[in-house]
Amino acid sequence: MSQDDLKRATARAAIDHIAPKLEADSIIGVGTGSTANFFIDYLAEIKGRFDGTVASSDASAERLKSHGIPVYDLNSVDGIQVYVDGADEANPALELIKGGGAALTREKIVAACADEFLCIADESKWVSVLGHFPLPVEVIPMARSLVARELVKLGGDPIYRQGVTTDNGNVILDVYGLQITEPEALEAAINNLTGVVTNGIFARRPADILLLGTASGVKTFTAE
Repeated sequence: MSQDDLKRATARAAIDHIAPKLEADSIIGVGTGSTANFFIDYLAEIKGRFDGTVASSDASAERLKSHGIPVYDLNSVDGIQVYVDGADEANPALELIKGGGAALTREKIVAACADEFLCIADESKWVSVLGHFPLPVEVIPMARSLVARELVKLGGDPIYRQGVTTDNGNVILDVYGLQITEPEALEAAINNLTGVVTNGIFARRPADILLLGTASGVKTFTAE
């Protein structure tokens, strides 16, 4: 199976997971990225069974709207029943690295509001220790060099993601060379740096369930 086949399988499994729980007033949080795009396309098949969605990026919002799926501002809804999104890395505790698509801040906000966080990924994203994938950090533009120097002190090698501006008008530093053995502590330490909006470690709010696409089928994991 190709990587896209695995992504499609996990996206379909996500639909099967959430569909029985949906009610007429349900709000679904929808993430960003290639796997989330497959989920959006499948979600269109059951769009009459829930109220609408909250999107973690402008791109996902446009894709949802193209299918005729309502998209609400987060401030206008009372809650989110389930948030479905991909990941760049996931460990056995279902702590994640996200942000390859530069939507990490909105993804983190939507995840924080959701009753359940369902992560969908292919088996290439499964790791024992986070950090092989460079850690995205969203930064206020004027603080880019300041934050980069502080990230070096934390043991990383930050690289400015050229030509990328987030939906929030900020920039991304991708931090290489980290072995993230204490994800929640590092998440907090980076978020405390002046000029950082947030970073792509999802440890304070990890996934509740991971659907992992493998050559032998979609496997379901819950946090250890």
